[in-house]
Amino acid sequence: MKKMNGKQIRKFITDIFLMIIGATLTTVATKYVYDPAGLVTGGVSGMSIIVRSVSARYFGYEIPLWMSNLFLNIPIFLYAMKVSGIHSVLRTGFVWVLMTAELFFFPEVPYVPENLLLVAIYGSLLMGTGSGLLLVAHATSGGSDMLGESLHHHIRSVSVGRLIQIIDGIVVAAGLITFGIEHTLYALISVYIMGKVVDLVIDRGKKAKMATIISDASDMIAKEIMTGLNRGVTGLRGNGMYTGADKRVLMCICSKKELVDVKDIVKRIDPGAFLVVGDVTEALGEGFFEEWE
Repeated sequence: MKKMNGKQIRKFITDIFLMIIGATLTTVATKYVYDPAGLVTGGVSGMSIIVRSVSARYFGYEIPLWMSNLFLNIPIFLYAMKVSGIHSVLRTGFVWVLMTAELFFFPEVPYVPENLLLVAIYGSLLMGTGSGLLLVAHATSGGSDMLGESLHHHIRSVSVGRLIQIIDGIVVAAGLITFGIEHTLYALISVYIMGKVVDLVIDRGKKAKMATIISDASDMIAKEIMTGLNRGVTGLRGNGMYTGADKRVLMCICSKKELVDVKDIVKRIDPGAFLVVGDVTEALGEGFFEEWE
């Protein structure tokens, strides 16, 4: 095993912290929001809610969430280890054990929410934030995510995302049979919001703006942006197809806040400059994300 340097140790400690917070938020959403309301959003957490309801209805004994989360994940983990190796599931294994312990030790709060829309919204905020933090730390809560990744090794024609959707769809369909159409419709709202929240958490700090500038005063504009905003500028060679004249095209990746200053600089130096602004989904490297993950 390679010896970690100081930066790697700090990154590892940060990931552990994110995994603890993410697992706890996911546990809270499952135990205190979705389970009391009977909303099934997929995955092993959703399946555990179904098992608890069905066991109480037909056997007179509620199988607790922690027990279902433990035993339903065991075959998934064994399959994932066989396919990908133990090192690929260590972090998710830590999250799985932590969530099982939290589901066991966290106290029961006997209540049944009345407003399913609020349950769907706030449950998805908690679950989405938790799942996003786990993904940032290169982990998941197990269940359908891990099963989908493992199945993809054998079903190459179907993407991992589609396999996860299929698995979650089966669980949601089981929730439809157990809890009815109304609860399922609210669960689908929650799934949609959850996906948006996960994207927000994962993309936090990575989005940016790209300013493309064509001007006869490109040297002055570039110097002002680099010295005044401390932001890098790249000069590209361009050619005006109508005039045939050579042009230097400036490209600057900046934050949304810095874009206002870039516009002011261009307008002040060359009011006739051509400026195009585009969205950058992800910007990595110096000045944005210092480390490539």
